[in-house]
Amino acid sequence: MDFNPRMSQQFRGTNQNNRGKKKEEDSDAFMRLSDDEIAGCISDIGVPFSPAELQKPNPQQIQMVFEWFAELLMNATRETVEPAMKAAAEDVCGEYMDIVPGDTRNLMGFFVSLRKLLLECGITDFSFQDLLKPTHDRLVKIFSYIINFVRFRESHTATIDEHFNKAETTKVRIETLFVENQDMEARLEEMKHNRKAMEGQVKEKLKRKEELKARLLELKKGQEKVTDRLERAKGEKGRVQAILEDKTATTLNVQQESSKLRPYVLQSPVALQASLADLSNNLAADKSHIDALDRRTRALQTSTDTFKVVTNDVASCTKLLEEVSVEMQKEDEENIKAARHRDALSDRGNNVREVERTESLLQRQLTKWNERTDKLRTGSRDKAQSAKERMEELRSVHRQLTEERGEKGKEMERRRVRIEQTEKKMADLKENIENEIHSAHDEYLKMDSHIKLYITEMEQST
Repeated sequence: MDFNPRMSQQFRGTNQNNRGKKKEEDSDAFMRLSDDEIAGCISDIGVPFSPAELQKPNPQQIQMVFEWFAELLMNATRETVEPAMKAAAEDVCGEYMDIVPGDTRNLMGFFVSLRKLLLECGITDFSFQDLLKPTHDRLVKIFSYIINFVRFRESHTATIDEHFNKAETTKVRIETLFVENQDMEARLEEMKHNRKAMEGQVKEKLKRKEELKARLLELKKGQEKVTDRLERAKGEKGRVQAILEDKTATTLNVQQESSKLRPYVLQSPVALQASLADLSNNLAADKSHIDALDRRTRALQTSTDTFKVVTNDVASCTKLLEEVSVEMQKEDEENIKAARHRDALSDRGNNVREVERTESLLQRQLTKWNERTDKLRTGSRDKAQSAKERMEELRSVHRQLTEERGEKGKEMERRRVRIEQTEKKMADLKENIENEIHSAHDEYLKMDSHIKLYITEMEQST
């Protein structure tokens, strides 16, 4: 039977395409509205429109209607897209941006926004031709889809408003967090600035501390040297004092011996004169030596006093350095505590403000709920009384409705069974008719191919 398999495959593909087109036409027919309904909806949004204008569309008027729908649903018009299109033209064309007229440029930008809207509405084949050369069929389809989309949007206004409010809340929260972030950054910069200033002061104090430490070390070394000299002076003083004591003892002994020998030497004046001269010389030498020792002792005493003063100065400087180091440690600890207290104070301030805000909100809510509770109590008493009366009435009505419902339920069950049987018969009949149509179409195609084959054979034979 298949004399030409290629033709049969082509016919099968054509048949499938026809079925797809048929389904699309069915969906379009389901979505299509009448001309009067479309004109009435367009007139309702504020644009005067009649079915005759839909039959013979005017491009300018159709563009105005599209612009009105875009403004209603997207807040997009030619004026809103004009700045962006102008900036794009300046970037692309530069000095030659007047090549494309402004109206054409704005219309192209508006066409892009409108195509996005129509894609959401279900129109996937919208083109520039629908704006410049609109036809009745295309406008009916496009306007029907847009109007159905608007009706769907109006039926879900609560959901859209809910999501819009959530988006606005999120936006406000983002702006609040952005402001708080900027405040935190400003505080961080201020703290960094204060830290740098404190670091400079700490560096200066550390530098001063190092200088004082070096000075202290030098003074300690000087103190050690002075202490050594003092010890040596003390040793020398003791040695000189011992010599002085020995000399004094010797002098006393000599004086005693001279007093003893004086009666014996009176008899020889020359010898006494010589002895006296020797003794005078020895005495002068001893006196000069004693004076020198006294001067040395006074000098050592002066040096000792000076060393004591220097030692006291060094001790006071050491004590002052220790006090300075202790004060610096205390100041560092106080700075750390102050920074810690500032952070804790800011956190507690934020917590206090948050608690006060929460307390005020809870107080307001409490007063509102108390008022509502009082109202609800009074209303509930009245409603309870009326509800009892109404309950009695409803019980009697419920009994009647239950009886009627039972009777109607039985009748509806019988009708439902009949409807299901009728639908099943109609489905079987429809399936049989479609099978007969497909078989007749296949037979027609086969006969057509046979006839064409016979005609070609006859032409070849002639």
